[in-house]
Amino acid sequence: MDTKIRISAVSYTNTKPFLYGIQHSDMINDIELSLDMPSDCAQKLIDNKVDIGLIPVAAILSLPRWEIVSDYCIGASGPVNSVFIFSNCEAKDIKTLQLDPESRSSNNLALVLLKNYWKADHQTIKNAPDYAAPTDPHSAFVQIGDRTFGKKQQYKYVYDLAEEWHKFTGLPFVFAAWVANKPIPAGFMEEFNKALKFGLEHRTELLKELPQRADFDLEDYLMHKLDFELTEDKRKALHLFHEYIKALNRDSSQD
Repeated sequence: MDTKIRISAVSYTNTKPFLYGIQHSDMINDIELSLDMPSDCAQKLIDNKVDIGLIPVAAILSLPRWEIVSDYCIGASGPVNSVFIFSNCEAKDIKTLQLDPESRSSNNLALVLLKNYWKADHQTIKNAPDYAAPTDPHSAFVQIGDRTFGKKQQYKYVYDLAEEWHKFTGLPFVFAAWVANKPIPAGFMEEFNKALKFGLEHRTELLKELPQRADFDLEDYLMHKLDFELTEDKRKALHLFHEYIKALNRDSSQD
């Protein structure tokens, strides 16, 4: 391949199986790989600094042209154990929600659930100065990724957003998908999918390389909580989520 395909992937633990597959295949020589926060992944794809990104699905709506190009994703069919609202009160009583500066999709998922599922009359705060440490009894915050590991025990009210979405819709959830902003050669995508599949099939080997934690079950997380297949139900959930986000945006523009 004359020109290397530029790929941005999330740097969190949930992406390690994909990275393992890519790094253990010949494909690593055909790509420029960068590891980023989810929100930066999306921005690089929007700004055309990469050709493919493992991006939060809410960010897809900001792309003028997009196509999901892989059979795999970061998803869950129940509790995911790394995407939460941590709260000082019950969800229905939340008045102030601090958004996660590293997230797009999970912030949107929290807002969709607060409005449509919990019917909470709330306001949101971006870049809160006391982010992740609100003291008001009716405040809460969204947090995703490795920063949440071992944190569930520290809060009285904890909501796993993939689990709550499933209760609300009966569907699994897709947090991030491999998305391209231009046509990608079919031969490349075939090899790319093979590499991702290889990584998923070798999670046991990958786990031996990861630092173990006393406060979090990495094996359960990578083998059971995360669901990496982009099934029809996950596609259905993705489109439904997009409809809810559009409705949120319409409502906010009318306020």
